[in-house]
Amino acid sequence: MRDVNETEKTRRAGEEVALIVPIYNEGSVVKEVIKNALQTFPNVIAIDDGSTDDSAQLAHEAGATVLRHAINLGQGAALQTGISFFLQASDLPYLATFDSDGQHSTADVEAMWEKARTEGLDIVFGSRFLSTHQEMGLAKRVVLKTAAWATAKTTRMRLTDAHNGLRLLSRRAASTLHLQQNRMAHASEIVAQLGRSGLPWAEAPVNIRYTDYSRAKGQSLWNSINIVADLIMGVR
Repeated sequence: MRDVNETEKTRRAGEEVALIVPIYNEGSVVKEVIKNALQTFPNVIAIDDGSTDDSAQLAHEAGATVLRHAINLGQGAALQTGISFFLQASDLPYLATFDSDGQHSTADVEAMWEKARTEGLDIVFGSRFLSTHQEMGLAKRVVLKTAAWATAKTTRMRLTDAHNGLRLLSRRAASTLHLQQNRMAHASEIVAQLGRSGLPWAEAPVNIRYTDYSRAKGQSLWNSINIVADLIMGVR
C-alpha cells in the first residue's frame, strides 16, 4: 500500500504537469501508452504527425487531446506544435515531453517534477547514464556518450545524455523554445535554446525501456550512429 504522502505527491504532479506526446504511426501501442499515462497525468496533449494509420483516433479514444499535422513534419515540429498549444490553452506550470512508444515511465516524470519543485529548477533533463538500471549495450553507450560530447561542443551544455526525449520544463522554459529543426537534430536544438535561456537546470536519472518495437521505430544502433555522425559534422 502506498504511503499517503506519496499518493499526495502523485496527485499534485498530475495537477501540475501536462505530457506532450508526439505520435507517428504508433497504432499498435499508443492507446495503451496514453491510457497508462492518464492514470497519473490527466492532461495529455498528443500530436499526430501525419500518421497513415489510426494512431490519432486511438489516442483520442484513450482520452488525450489530439492535435494533427496533415503531413509528416518530424518530431521537432510535433513538439513545437504541442508546446505552443500548451502555452496557449493550459495554465499548468510544467510540461514533460514523453514518447508514445512505451519507452518512458510516468514515475520518472513524477520524480523530475519533484526535483524541479524542491530545487527551484526550470529544466530537468532525463539521463540514462545517471540511472543504476540501464537497458543498453556497450556500443549504444559509446554512441550516446559521443552524442553528448558533440552536443556539448556545439551548445556549451554539458549533459551526460543529450539525446534523451524525456524532459520536464516550466512554462518559462517552454516559452523560450522556437524549434526549427524538424527531424532528429531538434534534440540538440532544444538543448542549445534552453542553454541560452540561462534558466536553472539539472539532470535526473530515468529508465528507458528498449523493446523490439521501439528499436524498429528508430532506436536502433545504426540510427544512433547516423545521428552522431551528423552532430560531429556540425562540430567541425
